[in-house]
Amino acid sequence: YLFPSRKGNAHISTTQAYRVLTKAADMLGRDDVGTHTMRKTFGYHHYKRNKDVATLQMLFNHSAPSITLKYIGITDDEVQATLEDFSL
Repeated sequence: YLFPSRKGNAHISTTQAYRVLTKAADMLGRDDVGTHTMRKTFGYHHYKRNKDVATLQMLFNHSAPSITLKYIGITDDEVQATLEDFSL
């Protein structure tokens, strides 16, 4: 588990995860952090490392790759840039 519970072999609740994250964000003076932020950030960095939108689409249960790319903030320009120096 990313956030294990102190009560045995389990994870903390989603509510508790939200409380921990918002408290940490408050300490940093941020109001734009939450559990959903972590999901999107994971997707963005997974895509940047692997360029595998199909796996992310499946993980996020999206109906189309374009939805997944938009969700994680990848623009058409960024996709095009990956093709600029590509050759076989």
